[in-house]
Amino acid sequence: MTSYSYTSSFNDASFRAGATRARLDTLARFLDGAIRVPGTDIRFGADALLNLVPGVGTLTSKGMSAYLIWQAHRLGVPTSILLRMIGNVGVDFVISAIPVVGWVGDVFYRSNLRNMALLRNHLDRVHPVPRRFQR
Repeated sequence: MTSYSYTSSFNDASFRAGATRARLDTLARFLDGAIRVPGTDIRFGADALLNLVPGVGTLTSKGMSAYLIWQAHRLGVPTSILLRMIGNVGVDFVISAIPVVGWVGDVFYRSNLRNMALLRNHLDRVHPVPRRFQR
């Protein structure tokens, strides 16, 4: 049996970070911007829809937001960024707790997309995605 070895500038940690980034980006878009209101640029996602169900829906959507933060912690995001991410979800939770106004607020305050922007900025510095074509 022959084993092949090769060198790559794209190490294992960067590969895992890239795969996690793609998965979490999909989750954030699903929660905050999966559906577009026809004829407008307004988008909303499962977070706004789940918050229509009192109690259980809010806890479910914030649980998914907590998963995003937990994965960011596993990727080595500094505490200062994690606290900002927790703050974004906290603001979203407070907005969601208000019965009718909170439903509208969930459409316009997108904590998961904000958290993904924070995570993406961190990962771009720590685990940059290699460029395929260079001039």
